[in-house]
Amino acid sequence: MAYILQTHHLTKTIGGRDLVRDVNLHVKEGEIYGFLGPNGAGKTTVMRLITNLWKPTSGTIELFGERLTPKSCQVLGRIGSIIEFPPFYEQLSGFENLKLHCEYMGYYRQGCIEETLKLLDLAAAGKKPVKSYSLGMKERLGIARAILCRPELVILDEPTNGLDPAGMRQIRELLRSLCARYGTTILISSHILSEIESIADTIGIINGGTMQKEISMNEIEHTSLAYVEVTAANPQRAAWVLSEKLGLSNFRLTEGSCFRIYDDSISVQELSRALALNDVEVTALGRKNETLEDYFLKITAEVNGHAEAD
Repeated sequence: MAYILQTHHLTKTIGGRDLVRDVNLHVKEGEIYGFLGPNGAGKTTVMRLITNLWKPTSGTIELFGERLTPKSCQVLGRIGSIIEFPPFYEQLSGFENLKLHCEYMGYYRQGCIEETLKLLDLAAAGKKPVKSYSLGMKERLGIARAILCRPELVILDEPTNGLDPAGMRQIRELLRSLCARYGTTILISSHILSEIESIADTIGIINGGTMQKEISMNEIEHTSLAYVEVTAANPQRAAWVLSEKLGLSNFRLTEGSCFRIYDDSISVQELSRALALNDVEVTALGRKNETLEDYFLKITAEVNGHAEAD
């Protein structure tokens, strides 16, 4: 499998503290790679290192089969990126900011700025100064700049910050289109797991500065646990029915009065009947599969548990 981006034992240390350590990341050509982790886990640090904004303390980065060095100008020209909040010349218009970027990149395709502004729903605002833009408009302009020159690899650090649900859906559809139409590879970090779940081919989970897991969404779907979810008005009595009346042990109370039962020997109908016969009021009942959020929380909880044990 061709990897457009790889890191090998990537470590960044500042002031005697490892921001990230021994990170091995593998992004396949033409895929959307979701980079997940709690705040402060090291996502932005890794992206800064990949885009040469920071230099690694140790370890190496490969882009398009070439090792990244401080002098790697040509290879970086094949990348578009947003790292944290995108800066602009505030007194200039959105159009003028994108034109400057084209000059800087040596990219002169006719009509590309107008086309990109339209893609990001900024055509009407293109002639207005950026200082008049809302936070969401600036975020969309940053994405416009990242994709403007048709890069082979797009790196987006929390690109949906400041966007409303409609704007988030628009970006999601745009990223899918870039992959499908142009074979663009996308590395995207986000704290909104549902957004990543809906578009990613592969995810990488980082926590505490170390890479915990790389796995395809297909693998998660095939290995995820099926369970029955029950919301009961009286959780204490519901727990008693599950354990004493039905003899179940593989269940847990998640939030409030919601149970997850990981025992496939009992049907939804049997469960509903037993709870009703024992005067447990059920407000919701159904069979479900683990989501990306469930998987993410399980991985990060395991890591945090090990850290505490150490």
